[in-house]
Amino acid sequence: MNQHDSAEILAIRVLGWLIAQPDELGAFLNQSGVDTGQIAAMASQPTFLAAVLDFLLEADARVIAFCDDQGLNYNEIGQARARLPGGDLPNWT
Repeated sequence: MNQHDSAEILAIRVLGWLIAQPDELGAFLNQSGVDTGQIAAMASQPTFLAAVLDFLLEADARVIAFCDDQGLNYNEIGQARARLPGGDLPNWT
């Protein structure tokens, strides 16, 4: 499995976690403009998966909650994001 594929798999895990968190899912849907009926179809699109990771990375509390729940290192999310479309762009925040 290459790094791009592993980044997509991690983003799909994040998406599954968001679906199990109603408040976080609602915030993601509001921000992205996606509705629940579109999630399955969009989950195969690398740009959508990048948006999922972007949403998670917007709040340290989300990253911590996801990584603690999944037993991951906090840095893995940013590393995965860098391997998806737009991940090579500078982060100005």
